[in-house]
Amino acid sequence: MGKKETNMEEEKSVFREYFGDSPYIKVLDFLLAGQDFDYSMTDVARGAGVGWSSFTYVWKQLLDKNIIVHTRDIGNAKLFKLNKENPAVRKLIKLDWELTKLETDKLFEKEGWTKKVKAISR
Repeated sequence: MGKKETNMEEEKSVFREYFGDSPYIKVLDFLLAGQDFDYSMTDVARGAGVGWSSFTYVWKQLLDKNIIVHTRDIGNAKLFKLNKENPAVRKLIKLDWELTKLETDKLFEKEGWTKKVKAISR
């Protein structure tokens, strides 16, 4: 059995449940989940589970749209993170949170729990 072949199904984020598993969505999902941290390109590609050639295509689009920004260099590695100054990124972060809240509320209702998760205004 190969490294990627397992008997356990990969658990998807709510963001990926809604938008799919394209390399672009996988990279965005990884960056949204770790939005407070910066990563090397290799870390993002591995963390998102995206092959290098697909990743470099996606990465160029993210840079061109100013969705990610270079934060610092460590040795030869350049580190990047989501550009929270970009209004589109702020909307993506809010959308990700709202979708998670929506699905959490559905689960609470299904299980008969009464507490609701309140959205955080940003």
